[in-house]
Amino acid sequence: MGRVSGKVAIVTGAAQGMGAAHARRLVQEGAKVVLTDVLDAIGEATASSLGENARYLHQDVTKEDEWKQVVRATEETFGPVSVLVNNAGIVAYGAIEQMEERDYRRVIDVNQVSVFLGMKSVIPSMKRAGGGSIINISSVAGLFGASHVLPYTASKFAVRGMSKSAAIELAPYNIRVNSVHPGMITTPMTTPTPESEASITRFIAATPAARWGEPDEVANIVLLLASDESRFSTGAEFVVDGGISCQ
Repeated sequence: MGRVSGKVAIVTGAAQGMGAAHARRLVQEGAKVVLTDVLDAIGEATASSLGENARYLHQDVTKEDEWKQVVRATEETFGPVSVLVNNAGIVAYGAIEQMEERDYRRVIDVNQVSVFLGMKSVIPSMKRAGGGSIINISSVAGLFGASHVLPYTASKFAVRGMSKSAAIELAPYNIRVNSVHPGMITTPMTTPTPESEASITRFIAATPAARWGEPDEVANIVLLLASDESRFSTGAEFVVDGGISCQ
């Protein structure tokens, strides 16, 4: 028996990077997992590599109707949802005075509004399941300020606060809500670009562990929160950052 045997999970942004690692770890420990993303070819390949207990669905996480479709399809395929990992996210680098409003709003929509829609959409299914665990992927940028990533920081602080409010509201239904706060993790999103390289270099230099984190190191925390081992943990932050937030 795995640590999450019998559980049914949805993981967003799961085609690659941290989302793929979360899905892989949950399947390895006995869960049935629906992976969603907009990168269909990569997502299909990732789900296929995980075997019969994984499925891929296309999803724009900023659209409420697509959330309803994903929850309905998950129930039809595997049963009521007991785990949601709100992992989908994007970043936009730039000085505040040069940031375009459309870029700011896009980050908020993907990183923050999608978390609201995801939580809202799975609640009825989790009630049918008898409870559940919602795991919202925030960031250390949801714990302290960071230069040249204002919309990302705003969205990740919001996810932290939303998780606490939801935890209070949903506790009577045996639904737990926690936020996870990774530091710099090796994923396609964090691959250095001319706009981001200097910021990333400073970030790694300031990290006491003096290295990048790996997606599996975050996935292990997601697994803990998805499992009943963490059944008394709700409304909390789980930090996976190599120590940068201690300073």
